[in-house]
Amino acid sequence: MKVSIIGAGSFGTAISQLFSKSFGEVHLWVYEEEVYRMIIQERENKVFMPGFKLSDNIIPSLDMESVLKDSKYIFVAVPSHVFRNVLNVMKPHIPKDSTIISVAKGIENKTNYLMIEVIEDVLGRHSLDKVCVLSGPSFAKEVIEGKPTLVVVAGKDSERAETIQKIFSTNSFRIYTSDDVTGVELGGALKNVIAISAGICEGMKLGYNGMAALITRGLAEMTRLGVAMGANPLTFKGLSGIGDLVLTCTGSLSRNRQVGIKLAEGFKIEEIERDMKMVAEGVRTSLSVYELSKKYEVDMPISKEVYKIIYHKKDPKTALKELMERKLKFEREYIF
Repeated sequence: MKVSIIGAGSFGTAISQLFSKSFGEVHLWVYEEEVYRMIIQERENKVFMPGFKLSDNIIPSLDMESVLKDSKYIFVAVPSHVFRNVLNVMKPHIPKDSTIISVAKGIENKTNYLMIEVIEDVLGRHSLDKVCVLSGPSFAKEVIEGKPTLVVVAGKDSERAETIQKIFSTNSFRIYTSDDVTGVELGGALKNVIAISAGICEGMKLGYNGMAALITRGLAEMTRLGVAMGANPLTFKGLSGIGDLVLTCTGSLSRNRQVGIKLAEGFKIEEIERDMKMVAEGVRTSLSVYELSKKYEVDMPISKEVYKIIYHKKDPKTALKELMERKLKFEREYIF
């Protein structure tokens, strides 16, 4: 059974190493020639996952056709802003009976599509029964270190999701299943925007009370938009919701949190992104979330302020003041 990983970023490299312990070979598509040479010559991805010796069972390649040929399970681990382009490269080489598992956590700008919608747009509606999404609290560094990680896989075909659960769960990587594809994808994307605000909170030294409140009200925003888009509200109480949200808002390995800290310190978003090797999905996602909140008429005050800070250079101190002083709409707290 051939397993392929598309994308040799931090998470693609991590799951390649993880699955290499269970399968004879894992085929890894690499975009950057520099990274390909590193893995071939030094068995290390010094750009995106330095310090880890990679298994000889990982077979890197720059050639998409060879990576996908006869593949049974295909994990797509590329950033959301290149997801469509990569799918188009994949399209003529995807085996008929293969299962695609998206691990991207973002929303496509301009279309405001979730990754499952991008897949439908590129590969056709008939492909959706063969597609699953995987999300949850899973820093790549801890996955490759073998630290306990729990995630959820969601698919329209529940039997396919359960098969993935059985095949890819390990003693350090436990997979749960869900049939709420929209909710699982939204949780993974929206938490990145809230994590930027958490970084701003940390950078402004607003304290534990403020951080707890921000995470809680951030979850309320995520749930409201999710319900408006057809997701199950209970999904946001699970691993891909509150689980991933807490991790990304509080964990020092969170790139989105680091972006927020830098914004609070006065750096411009262009400077921050220029100095980052890896993508912080929340930056682009904040634009799509702002537009989706308007489309579905959902109140998302925290996400709205993150968007304004990034795209309109709003002062974080002004954003905080306006958040705290805005008029309460209800006498009692409501989650959604």
